[in-house]
Amino acid sequence: MAGVDLSRWAGVPGKKARLYRLFYQFGPGDGLGMFLPVDHGLEHGPGDFLPNPPSADPDYILRLALEGRYSAVVFQYGIASRYYAPFAGRIPLVLKVNGKTNIPPADEPISPLTSTVEDAVRLGADAVGYTLYVGSPRQDEDFRQFLQVRREAERFGLPVIVWAYPRGRYVEEKGGRDSLYAIEYAARVAAELGADLIKVNVPEFVPEKMARSPKPYDSTVLDVKEAIARVVWAAAGVPVLVSGGSKIGDEDLLARATASLEGGAVGLIFGRNIFQRPYDEAVRLSHRIFEMMRTLRTAGAKV
Repeated sequence: MAGVDLSRWAGVPGKKARLYRLFYQFGPGDGLGMFLPVDHGLEHGPGDFLPNPPSADPDYILRLALEGRYSAVVFQYGIASRYYAPFAGRIPLVLKVNGKTNIPPADEPISPLTSTVEDAVRLGADAVGYTLYVGSPRQDEDFRQFLQVRREAERFGLPVIVWAYPRGRYVEEKGGRDSLYAIEYAARVAAELGADLIKVNVPEFVPEKMARSPKPYDSTVLDVKEAIARVVWAAAGVPVLVSGGSKIGDEDLLARATASLEGGAVGLIFGRNIFQRPYDEAVRLSHRIFEMMRTLRTAGAKV
């Protein structure tokens, strides 16, 4: 089973040190990561917190990340700057440096900058996150904006995690944002542009949408493990994190997580599937995921 190999960052000690904290010192360790992203208040609105209203409190999320044994919590600048300080050194931070609301039409999306890499350093973050909308009619702006972030991250020695999200009307015309074609392509674009890690959704295989995908994607159907293995292949050696997406049942989530890791992902980044559950339930599920990851890693090391 895959894990983050720090040797690829041997010449970049700042990034290597921060990745060590994320993938070896905190969370399940031994090269695997377990992230709790909560930027949903900006991206989706406060309605995402309604299934579990206490989760709207960032202090609640930070306590959950600590007790759930996560590798890091992911916040936007305003939340991180106000709430993170008491937890600094106890749970790593990934600062999202761009974001948008879901109010405007999504046919030409772009996620503008909301903070800087320098902000991330000042707050004590161990990485920055950047949402890249691959295939959007505005991707030329997005690419230039990402170049700015990547240069700053190189200068300050912070890893960049790219949320590689296919979006826009042209993506929908070619099978949709959750097709294997779109997700594979987005992962490869993120790798080509300089991502240190890549966050992806699990591909879905919907026949009526697949029919619009380019060949051979129009007839390719894979299970979760095989699909993630294809995305990992497309990412050309850049470590891949798998998103949980919308809330699903415990056993389905565990099955998806297991298959994703067996397919070569180095970590999981689950938001709504964790914080939309009551606190005690969320902690129990987090511990089950943590132990599953440790077990898989141990079994993989023995092969």
